[in-house]
Amino acid sequence: MNSVRQPAVAGSFYPGQAAALAHEVSTLLAEVPSHIGSAGPVPKALIVPHAGYIYSGATAALAYARLAPARHSIRRVVLLGPAHRVPVRGLALPDDDALATPLGQVAIDRAAVAQLAQLPQVVVSRSVHAHEHALEVQLPFLQTVLDDFQLVPLVVGHASAEDVAEVLERLWGGPETLLVVSSDLSHFLPYRAAQQADSQTMQAILRLDGPLSQQQACGGTSINGLLLAARHHGLQPRLLGMCNSGDTAGDLARVVGYAAVAFMEVDHAN
Repeated sequence: MNSVRQPAVAGSFYPGQAAALAHEVSTLLAEVPSHIGSAGPVPKALIVPHAGYIYSGATAALAYARLAPARHSIRRVVLLGPAHRVPVRGLALPDDDALATPLGQVAIDRAAVAQLAQLPQVVVSRSVHAHEHALEVQLPFLQTVLDDFQLVPLVVGHASAEDVAEVLERLWGGPETLLVVSSDLSHFLPYRAAQQADSQTMQAILRLDGPLSQQQACGGTSINGLLLAARHHGLQPRLLGMCNSGDTAGDLARVVGYAAVAFMEVDHAN
């Protein structure tokens, strides 16, 4: 019998009913300005935030709108995000056959998982995934902008940038494979201090200059691995937009930073 990881934050981070969720995601995507959205090359990799949609959904949509031209061609998504709930050493896959949201199920790419089986930094843990929101909140966007795709979901815990980069290299593939790193930026600084800190962090990302600390980005380990791989493959990053929770629905005294970044292959970049 197939095992399915059920949604943990439906109804809190995003709408719990399918119709309401589909409407919200479609609305967020429709509001992306055309010069940011489907204009330009399809990214090989994305950095997207993972807060509740009221806080960071509009920023995430800036990145996901860029996938529209590849709706039929992207068949595998390698999705990485930090462990918020259960600590883990290495990168954890779920012990499941699919991940569910109110929009349906996304199958795990078993062939890709088999490619990772011999890597010592990759482990399997259902408990790490069970209540983790960082990956889950990305799924409704992916289900909306892509057609038939499979998923390689990895919660990243205590690991090195090299550990992450090795996994990305193993699954790099061609245009059928998209890499997505789920990460917010600074946490709980005052509004102006957060703007300054996040701007410095973004300049480092755009220079492909790691490593980032966990204070700079909660998904810093995943980003660091992506930056290593991006340098190796000559990817060109582009900032699509950034803000913080003080700009959307939060208190200006303690904010969380968000950014959307697309990484393009240089041969096809603007």
